[in-house]
Amino acid sequence: MQKLLLFSLCIIQACAMPTEEKLPDLSPFDLAEYQYSKPLQEDLQAADIQINTVRLFIRAFKQEQKLEAWVKAEKDAKFQLFKSYDFCKSSGKLGPKRKEGDLQIPEGVYHINRFNPKSKFHLSLGLNYPNASDLILSDKEKPGSDIFLHGGCVTVGCIPITNEKIRELYLLASFAKSANQSKIPVHIFPFKMSINNIGKYGKQNSNNPFWKSLKPVYQYFEKNRSLPLSIRINPDGFYTPF
Repeated sequence: MQKLLLFSLCIIQACAMPTEEKLPDLSPFDLAEYQYSKPLQEDLQAADIQINTVRLFIRAFKQEQKLEAWVKAEKDAKFQLFKSYDFCKSSGKLGPKRKEGDLQIPEGVYHINRFNPKSKFHLSLGLNYPNASDLILSDKEKPGSDIFLHGGCVTVGCIPITNEKIRELYLLASFAKSANQSKIPVHIFPFKMSINNIGKYGKQNSNNPFWKSLKPVYQYFEKNRSLPLSIRINPDGFYTPF
């Protein structure tokens, strides 16, 4: 009898969760609020984070095709992993973006500088590419632009995570923005920068010196679960995290 009751409850709960096909006809952002506002707030509360204090950090790994959302309360020192999303599609190869039309996903230290609720790709979060490093190391005339985390499953240098998942991430970023987080950092790495991966992918690769400059940024967060107070960009375009 107990098993039957539990089974019945599962069926009821499953029916209560709207599928992608049964979602109401709303704007993408309204749909994000309808679908994820309550679950996200509950998940944040479970992590002992109030919505009006949330801070967000995003990092992505191109080889692993993973995008991670890390959160903390404003008063807290350390971030905790909150959500992890698969890339729906990827373009280019390992290595930073250096020219318009090269299909490369950038690599480096960025932040969200645009919220686009009317994106052609459902919803999108724009990155400040090209940053100061890219302007030094990339093509001087056409370094490229308009790099986003967005919905859908197509890309020519952006990171798509499907319409459903961008709704969740976009709303989470909106929570952080509403909580007065002026810059939401986004770090994009070619791969998880372990010694083994540096040796595996960096061997005889012209990008290896640039990757080595990114490695301390990765290691600092791995060790401390916090971000360096400052990350400098040297005259050569390489990063110095201290």
